[in-house]
Amino acid sequence: MKRNLPSRYADALISRSKLIIVLLLVLTAIVGAGAVVGTSEDGEIGRAGIDSEEQAALEEIESTYETDDAVVTQIVVKDEGGDTLTRESLLQSLRLQQEIRETESINTTLQAESGLLGLENIVATTAYVETQTAENGTHDTAASRNGRPPAPTLDQQIEALETRSDEEVDALLARVLDPGSTAPDRDPTPFLPSDYEPGATSADARLTLVFQSDESGGASETPQEAYDAQVAIASLVDERFDDAFVFGQGIIDEASSQAIGDSFLIITPVALVLLLIVLSIAYRDIVDVLISLFGIGVVMVWLQGIQGWLGIPSSSILIAVPFLLIGLSIDYSLHVVMRYREARTEDLGTDTESDAQRNPTTAMWAGIAGIVVSLAAAAFTTGIGFFSNYVSPLASIQDFALLSAAGIVAMLVVFAALVPAVKLEVERLLSRLGRDRQKSAFGVSSGPIRRVLSGTATLSRRIPIAVLVVSLLVASAGAYGATGLDTEFNQADFLPEDAPGWMESLPEPFAPTEYDVRENLEYLSDNFRQRGQGSDAQILIRGNVTTPALLTATDDTSQYTSRNGTIAMQSDGTPTVESPATVLRSVASENETVAAAIDARDVDGDGLPDEDIEQVYDLVYDAAPDRASTVLYQTENGSYSTAKLTIGVETDAAAQSIASDVRQVATGIEADAPVTAVATGGPIITAVAQSALFETLVEGFAVTLGVILTFLLGLYWWRYRAPGLAVVVLVPVLLALAWLLGTMALLDIPFNSETVVITSLAIGLGVDYSIHLCERFVDERERRESLDESLVAAVTGTGGALLGSAATTAAGFGVLALALSPPLHRFGLVTGLSIIFAFVSCVTVLPSLLVVRERYVR
Repeated sequence: MKRNLPSRYADALISRSKLIIVLLLVLTAIVGAGAVVGTSEDGEIGRAGIDSEEQAALEEIESTYETDDAVVTQIVVKDEGGDTLTRESLLQSLRLQQEIRETESINTTLQAESGLLGLENIVATTAYVETQTAENGTHDTAASRNGRPPAPTLDQQIEALETRSDEEVDALLARVLDPGSTAPDRDPTPFLPSDYEPGATSADARLTLVFQSDESGGASETPQEAYDAQVAIASLVDERFDDAFVFGQGIIDEASSQAIGDSFLIITPVALVLLLIVLSIAYRDIVDVLISLFGIGVVMVWLQGIQGWLGIPSSSILIAVPFLLIGLSIDYSLHVVMRYREARTEDLGTDTESDAQRNPTTAMWAGIAGIVVSLAAAAFTTGIGFFSNYVSPLASIQDFALLSAAGIVAMLVVFAALVPAVKLEVERLLSRLGRDRQKSAFGVSSGPIRRVLSGTATLSRRIPIAVLVVSLLVASAGAYGATGLDTEFNQADFLPEDAPGWMESLPEPFAPTEYDVRENLEYLSDNFRQRGQGSDAQILIRGNVTTPALLTATDDTSQYTSRNGTIAMQSDGTPTVESPATVLRSVASENETVAAAIDARDVDGDGLPDEDIEQVYDLVYDAAPDRASTVLYQTENGSYSTAKLTIGVETDAAAQSIASDVRQVATGIEADAPVTAVATGGPIITAVAQSALFETLVEGFAVTLGVILTFLLGLYWWRYRAPGLAVVVLVPVLLALAWLLGTMALLDIPFNSETVVITSLAIGLGVDYSIHLCERFVDERERRESLDESLVAAVTGTGGALLGSAATTAAGFGVLALALSPPLHRFGLVTGLSIIFAFVSCVTVLPSLLVVRERYVR
């Protein structure tokens, strides 16, 4: 029965080919309807659900503390070698703010009270206050609780600067920027570069912050309206300033989307041309090319339908799935067509006469019976290789795993049933029309391809041990190099890169946009304290938070000198930290009651209380509840259960480095105070997700190999009573994987959430190639007496189809290396390399292993 099952399948396909075509086309329509009926929203690569101490701490902070959930847009005005603190430059920024407030698509996203804030506002407000004081002789009667007039409107600020001369503005700047006269809530240094000299009245750059409300309704939702407003702000900035830029998550998203669009505008025609060229060379027949393209089209319809029915959100990593399925579809199509061609031009071991078996029906029967088990086994192992990524904590990787596996199942149905049936009907029709369709298979007829493939077979037969030793040595070097792979997650690695010169010279509409978002992030990180998403980490402190030791521990600035240098520093060299200690000092500088209470309890003269801490906290809550609630959690009964530190970090640093530095601070606090401290926040959660990802990768890798090995052991025992072939099939795959990882280390390609799926890809494709060649060799060995003839027939016959498949798949993925989006660029480059290594290992290492096994068994 084991030998008859493929024959029975071939019988059913041949006898009911028309019915199969109709049923599968109807099924295609039903599945494809999911692309219209189903829902598929945009998703994100990095979203993850990790149950961890850090995640629990972050959720506790979000539920108990007054957190600022504003979306922050940063406007940087630059003048390299010049001065951005001139009267005209400051007025330009104020007029820009006025235009922002007058633009409806932007002003609806601004926070009501403090939507815009920059050095220009501080200077103009000071000018207004001085003018009002000079005119009235005293402060306005409607003075605020801090003793200053109400904040002037933008029109009043602009008027206050316009009425002053350049010299008067310089004098005003000198007063505002004087370190000795700076009020705590009017400190101008956060808006100036980190290399700014205190007291200087000139600077080559300055920063303006735009605070937008997050009306999404939840932390998990994207504040798209605010992000769209950031793009609109950038347009206004470009119109008003010669050298300025806007930075924010909306700008990053816009640039990333634009880069993907520009990339595919260039990649798509290149990929199509390469695809048609390779297919034309492999098939040398327009009919077979069209049948192959038809099958690929059906697979794409199934893919879109499955994604819609399953509700899988779109993300940039899923863009690789169509390329993957196109490559594999060509692989399956080549095997089906080439086996059919071999059946029409030579004896493949059927019981019929040679002339009879050259007709389309008998040739298709022989071809599909000889290849269907290999197709099914390869689909299973490849599908398992991809589906193993479903254990990943990253939801986008889970979606990739599920959609890839489902697409591979669809591809098997199309190319093991629909395409053979369609080809059979087309061949029958052409045969009735008198067309001679006996074409040789790729690599089988004489030519350079056959000579190269037969040469590898001869080499493997003559010196198999030497081939294996060299392969193992290279794999060992690759495995050693893999230990140095960069596994850190860095936001900058995902930002679009500027196009190379040759792309910029392309005519419209192919010429890409200029991308400076990565350069802007680097400039912002080097010169300013960043705000917004990913710029802060938190430490949640539990235990006795009213102990004086906690204030001392959090006030110790020496512990913020991190080993990786990821903690952001202020212009005065102190760390950017908000803690109970900093809030106490800040409130005391403005409130005499709090200041007196601290002085009365300050034993060591450090400006912090050393006793009755809870009473001091109560006074701070009464004086400034908004600020106190950002660092202390007061329960309903008035006690204090937790405290919180907010630490500014460098957003262009790796998440793992940030996590290490913040955890170092938490450890220092625990060592100096009777409390527990948990490092958390966006960068920390990202680092935790990455660590969990690699842990599950090891599990997924082991599961993948275990399932594939078990499957192959059963398959080869069932078919040939030779389970040892399973090990022979897997060894070339593992060697190719080691080569790949070593090459990634040489090319300095990081092992992140995009390239991580290459592990399963290398296994899936490698096993696919090895199964096809091993099955063919066993089949040829049973029909031929000579080992040399069997090896050459297998390598030139199946190797030709594998070469065509590898060339098309590597070309399909390789063109992604032209992408301006770094994730797509890395994925295309590494995938193309994995395909090349899988093919080389299959046609060199596998034949050598088969020869060694043959000699050992015999």
